[in-house]
Amino acid sequence: MNILPCIFVLLCPLIVFAQQHLPDASPLEQKWQYVGNSGASQPGAESISLAFSPSGEPYVASIDFRSLKANVVKFDGTNWVNVGSPDFSSPATFFANLAISLTGVPFVVYCDMNDSAKASVMKFDGNKWDYVGMAGFSADTVGWVSIAVGPSGQPYVAYADGAHSNKATVMKFDGFNWVNIGMPGFSNEMTGSVCLAFSPSGQPCVAYAGYLSWKMTVMKFNGINWVVVGSPDFSSGICSWENLAFSPGGEPYVSYDDNQNSYRTSVMKFDGTNWMNVGKQGFTAGRADFVSLAVSPSGQPYVAYEDFENYGKATVMKYDGANWMYVGLAGFSGASARYTSLAFSPSGKPYVAYADYGNDEKATVMKFDYPERIDELRKSWLSIYPDPAEDFLTIETSMKIKDSRLAIVNIQGKTVLSFYLTGAKTRLDISTLPAGVYIMQLTNELTASRVKIIKL
Repeated sequence: MNILPCIFVLLCPLIVFAQQHLPDASPLEQKWQYVGNSGASQPGAESISLAFSPSGEPYVASIDFRSLKANVVKFDGTNWVNVGSPDFSSPATFFANLAISLTGVPFVVYCDMNDSAKASVMKFDGNKWDYVGMAGFSADTVGWVSIAVGPSGQPYVAYADGAHSNKATVMKFDGFNWVNIGMPGFSNEMTGSVCLAFSPSGQPCVAYAGYLSWKMTVMKFNGINWVVVGSPDFSSGICSWENLAFSPGGEPYVSYDDNQNSYRTSVMKFDGTNWMNVGKQGFTAGRADFVSLAVSPSGQPYVAYEDFENYGKATVMKYDGANWMYVGLAGFSGASARYTSLAFSPSGKPYVAYADYGNDEKATVMKFDYPERIDELRKSWLSIYPDPAEDFLTIETSMKIKDSRLAIVNIQGKTVLSFYLTGAKTRLDISTLPAGVYIMQLTNELTASRVKIIKL
C-alpha cells in the first residue's frame, strides 16, 4: 500500500528595550525583529519554506490551504512582493519545499495531488513559473518531497517512492529529463520522510527514519551507489521531524524529535567515524514540533521550532560548543507559530519564517539582529576612548552606575570580559584580547545598550 505522508504535511527546513534583562544565553542582547510587516503572505499559509538568494533576498514558499496552491514571496528591502503570480501551481498541492540556485533561480517542489500524488517541480524564469520537465515526473506517488540545487545548478529531489515500497529515491533534472541518482528505492527500509542536502564538496546526501526501526539513517551518493554514513539506525528511540544540514567544514548534522525524551529535540553530528550527540539528548524545555535545523557560517548548529513550553510560539536555540542556549527570548513570536523554517542570510544572520496564528495564519519572517544605528547610542550616554584601541580603553558613562554590568562580546556572541562598574569613569585593560570587532554592552535595571569597539 502506498503511503502518502505529504497529506499529513510532515516537515523535513524590533523590540524596544524593555525594563528587563535577557538571559545570558543571548549575550549581545540582540532582538528578534520583523522583516517588513508581519504577515508576508496571504492568510492560511502552511508548509512554509525559507531560502535566500545569493544577493541576500529572503524568499518564502507556502501552500494556501484554501486554494491548495503554491505561492512564493520575497522581501525587496521594503516590502514583501509576489514572485510571479500567486497560486501558480496546480490545484490540490501538498507540501512546498523551496531551493534557490547559485545564480538566483528559485525552484519549488510539491506533492501534486492533481497528478496522482506524484512529484512536480517548477522554477521562476524571471517572468513566470514553469514546470521543470513534465509535471508529475515521479514513477508513482511520493511522500515528503525535499529539494536541493547541486553545484552545477541542477535541481535534485528526494522522496519516499511509492513505486519502490516507499523507500527513498533521489532524482535530478539533467536539462532534458528527470533521471534517477543511483538505484531508485535505495534505502534499507520504507520511510515517510526524506531530507536532502548537499555537502560543501557537492555530494548529495539524505537523512530519513525508517518505518520499521523509526531511527535515523544518513546516506550519501559516492558517484555510483548510495552508501551509509557511519552506522544505520544510529539514533535512539522513535524519531520524527528529521532534518539534515552541513557545517561549512563539511560535518553533517541531523536533528529530530526524540520519543525517548518526551518529543524534545536532539541533535547529532558525524565526527568522521561515529554519530555523536551534540550536547544532551532532548535539550529543548518541552515538546518541539516543526523543527528546522541550520548551521551558521561560523559552524554553530541552530534549531527553530514550535515551542509547546511557550504556548506554541517560535523558539530558536544554538549550541555554543558546550551547551544549547536560547537565541534571544524563548517564545519570541507574538503568537503561536507553526511550520517554522530556519535559514541564515549570506551575511550570517538567522531568519525564521512561520505561519503566524496571531495574524490569520499568514507567513511571517523574523530575524535576529542588532537594533538599527547601534553606534548612535554612544552619543547620549557613553564615551569610549581611544577607539580603535590596542591596550587600554577609558569608559565614561552618564547612566546609573548601581548594578550596571559591562560586558565585551566577540562576534561569535561569546562574552570575553564582564564586570560591574564601580564609578562613572573606568580604565579597562584589553591588551589580551585578539584584534577584531567587539560589542560593548552596558546593562542595568532600566536598560540594555551597546556600542561597537575595535581592538587593534
